[in-house]
This record gives sequence, structure tokens and C-alpha cells, in this order.
Amino acid sequence: MSTTTTNQDAYEMDSTANVMHLDSLALAGAAAVISAVAMLLLGVFGAIGVYEGAVEAMEQWHLFFEPTVVGTVAGMVEAAVISFVLMYAFAWLYNAFAS
Repeated sequence: MSTTTTNQDAYEMDSTANVMHLDSLALAGAAAVISAVAMLLLGVFGAIGVYEGAVEAMEQWHLFFEPTVVGTVAGMVEAAVISFVLMYAFAWLYNAFAS
């Protein structure tokens, strides 16, 4: 009696060869935009006195962030750069292990 293991083995080889790879620049860019928007929202909330606990935490965690216009823009740039670098490194490392 014949078995279909050869067909199944070929299928398994094809399925393991199809590994998803992340687009490092797209992921890093998306993370940078989201981080900058989050900092903008925290800057606005800090200026009007809402979510003061989160604003104080961001002031402690980020070097340039303050609930002023200049501090908000500086915090947005800082958060975008940090997020871009970390997510690019994550995607690069993921792709290295996935291949």
C-alpha cells in the first residue's frame, strides 16, 4: 500500500520556506509617528492640566519633554528618534532570526 508522505513532505518543505519578513523601515517609521503623536497629545494634555501623572512620568523619562510648545516639539523628536532606532533594530533582528 502506498502512502502520501512524499506529498506531505514536499508541502512541509514549502511551508517552512515561506517565512514572513518585516519591512524594517516601514515598522520603524510607523513607530516613530505613533510615538510623536503620543508626545503631542501628552504635551496638549499637560498644557490644559489633564493626565498630570502621565505628563510627570514623561518629564522624568524623557530628557527634553516639558508641557510647553518647545518642550513638546523636543519631546516629539526625541520619542520619534528613540522609537525609530529601537523598532528598526527589532525588525532587523527578527529578520535575521527568521531567515
